[in-house]
Amino acid sequence: MTSTKRGPDATAAARPVAGGRATLNLAVATVGFLLNFWAWALIGPLGPGIKERLGLSFAAQSLLVAVPVVVGSVGRIPVGALTDRYGARVMFPLVSIATIGPVLILAYVTSYPAMLVAGFFLGIGGTAFAVGVPLVSGWYPPARRGFAIGVFGIGTGGTAIANFTTVRLSETYGPRTPFLLVAAILAGFAVLAYLLLRDAPGRQRPAGSAVARTIEVARLAVTWQLSFLYAVGFGGFVAFSVYLPAYLRTAYGLDTADAALRTAGFVALAVVARPVGGWLADRLHPVPVLVWCFAGVALFAVVQAFQPALMPLGTIAFLSMALLLGAAGGAVFALVGKVAPDDKVGTVTGLVGAAGGLGGFVPPLVMGWVYGVQGSYAIGLMLLSDVALAAAVYTAVKMSGLARRTA
Repeated sequence: MTSTKRGPDATAAARPVAGGRATLNLAVATVGFLLNFWAWALIGPLGPGIKERLGLSFAAQSLLVAVPVVVGSVGRIPVGALTDRYGARVMFPLVSIATIGPVLILAYVTSYPAMLVAGFFLGIGGTAFAVGVPLVSGWYPPARRGFAIGVFGIGTGGTAIANFTTVRLSETYGPRTPFLLVAAILAGFAVLAYLLLRDAPGRQRPAGSAVARTIEVARLAVTWQLSFLYAVGFGGFVAFSVYLPAYLRTAYGLDTADAALRTAGFVALAVVARPVGGWLADRLHPVPVLVWCFAGVALFAVVQAFQPALMPLGTIAFLSMALLLGAAGGAVFALVGKVAPDDKVGTVTGLVGAAGGLGGFVPPLVMGWVYGVQGSYAIGLMLLSDVALAAAVYTAVKMSGLARRTA
């Protein structure tokens, strides 16, 4: 595999961090990512309650919580390409405004088909990731890019906020409250983003259409290699964040609020680990960080496949996987920052981010189907272990050359 970095690397590496302006853009982008992810994850905590109220099967519940994930993932491809073209100052407010509609619709619909349709458009919130990464990459030099993108990745904590607050707000103030609150906050952020965000000085506007750039990037071997790694790392995180409430209720008999709270703890730890993974990748290189993270996930997934007691072993297994999956997500995008062409960071991010989200779409469906057939989650967790181990071996064997070339 060869590095895809184009142009004078030395110029890019020497680009100075623009002081307070870089920090401001990073902060605003992180807040926007968090808010859009909060909206994106609203259905997950309510999934078990919706299942009981509408009499859904496990597969139907899994589909409901997975639809926003797949749309938000695939949508990152065009949104990333559009961000390369028009910049984050335009795209961040647009994505936030577009997410308000489905959030408001979900506040009022009660039928399963209507929820599926609204959930489809709710996926727009998940595309915010492909807006923020090229923005942050443009403001920071490669030597600090892993940590900066890791900090931006704290925005995935929006799923933790959803798990902490959605059920409680719904039970305390009425079922429409979490949706109306999120819609209002997104509207405020859209205005704030337009006023405060600025694209990096000297940002390269790519020539040609978004479709042509996407096809060009899709032909690069490194794009698919990074996509596989992110599908395992971030995909595993997304899968647990949306399906863990149902798993904990079914496997351990927890009530809805307790399951949502424990899921929020899982998400929060993964979010904190993401900038740590980026920082370690800046210091050690992303490749060895990824090898250890994936190997650890494989080990703890095997432990959880035997469904040990929730306290302490089950909790240790889940929290360890959260830590490792979060760090892996940060390390993958530290690697993107090293190898992606400067004028195509958004397009690469869109494709790699789509793979990560799709990696989170499949496991909930598999887990729901396996449980419906076997009455056990063990097979699904063993499959996760196998995939994580394959990712560790692949990274160690196939990407060692990349580590030498980009060190």
